[in-house]
Amino acid sequence: MIGVMTARDNSPDLWRDSFPNPAAAGSKYDRGHAVVLGGPMAATGAARLAARACLRIGAGLVSIACDPSSLMVYATALQAVMTKVIRDEAAFAACIEDPRITVVLMGPAAGVNDRTRNLVLAALKAGKACVLDADAITVFKDAPDELFDAIASPVLLTPHAGEFARLFGEVSDREASALRAARTSGAVVLLKGRDTVIAAPDGRIVVNREAPPWLATAGSGDVLAGFAAGLVAQGMAVFEAACAAAWIHAQCSRAFGPGLIAEDLEAQLPAVLRDLSGQIGQTAPVPFRPQ
Repeated sequence: MIGVMTARDNSPDLWRDSFPNPAAAGSKYDRGHAVVLGGPMAATGAARLAARACLRIGAGLVSIACDPSSLMVYATALQAVMTKVIRDEAAFAACIEDPRITVVLMGPAAGVNDRTRNLVLAALKAGKACVLDADAITVFKDAPDELFDAIASPVLLTPHAGEFARLFGEVSDREASALRAARTSGAVVLLKGRDTVIAAPDGRIVVNREAPPWLATAGSGDVLAGFAAGLVAQGMAVFEAACAAAWIHAQCSRAFGPGLIAEDLEAQLPAVLRDLSGQIGQTAPVPFRPQ
């Protein structure tokens, strides 16, 4: 049995060596392609927040896979994010089979229904790295083992306490509960809260302590999921990506302060990333200047 490791406080020291640092001569294709599952026409905001966060943190390309009925909402509301129409599970499987797609983010306002469950299982069957949030977690509340048995590729679950309880039971000790969930599911678990706990099946535990109270706002978790997916898209391992995303998410909140809404997190990200680059010793590529 793998022993329990002592929880460590989250800081860039834990993941600096794996944080993406784009090459000066690189292209968008080198920075990964994320697919975000879009919600229905009346609930598109969550996926839009997640997709923009994913793109802003550095994913080279981001596409929203959506039903035809919601296509025009996504197409007109997002400029740099692409759209892909999916009519059914087969179309979704065909969409994500492209080897250039490096992560699939599912759950934000996706709906708690058979369609969401089937699409999650299709993504896992395809062997794609996945970030599962919100409805992609809740949809398995009556059959959690169906989800756990399907997890073979790198997967991050990002539940709040209520979503966590639907799969794993009520949270008691947060660190012990998150670790138990990671070992049960085979996924990295990011248990959101004032002290966010990130646990891996191998026993690693990191705690992002004392999140600012301004993060308790609608859509904040969608942005966090987008940050994590964007880092995974660029090749960062799921556990390290979860730790980095949680830290960056909190820093964006601190940078804005009172009055924060979810959209403000993404807006603060460039300044937070500039400061982070200095902390972890990355240097920005020298821009090309024609002679």
